[in-house]
Amino acid sequence: MSRAGGVGDVDRAVGYVLKQAATVLRGAMETALRPMGMTVSQYACLELLDQRPGSSVADLARATFVTRQAMTGVLAGLQERGWVTRPALAPHGRALPATVTGEGRRRLGEASTAVARVQERMLAGLEPARRERLLADLQACVAALDPDAG
Repeated sequence: MSRAGGVGDVDRAVGYVLKQAATVLRGAMETALRPMGMTVSQYACLELLDQRPGSSVADLARATFVTRQAMTGVLAGLQERGWVTRPALAPHGRALPATVTGEGRRRLGEASTAVARVQERMLAGLEPARRERLLADLQACVAALDPDAG
């Protein structure tokens, strides 16, 4: 029995099912990345740095849904592995822009392929038009709740 004005049956609540999908997706990505010695946060950081070179720690943290402190740790780990380089001194202000190395790009290529396979499994039951609609609908949900989206 649901309360008046409540979300009703959680199995039919969009927010609950969306969180469930995100959790299952992250687990599948972790499983796919583990043999490569990479975490989802490391993969996301590499992908973003490759697509948006020079991103700040704050930008990377926001885009990967972790704290700045956590992203600093992720970057340090990537730097220790030789997948990312950062200057010792900031060229402007305090930001130390990170760059993906050749080895980091090679690792990213493997990881990106594995993550694409996970995404394809997730979307396998949807025709291309439904995939586009799902993406547009999710983007509309983000825009409705995030004043900074867009």
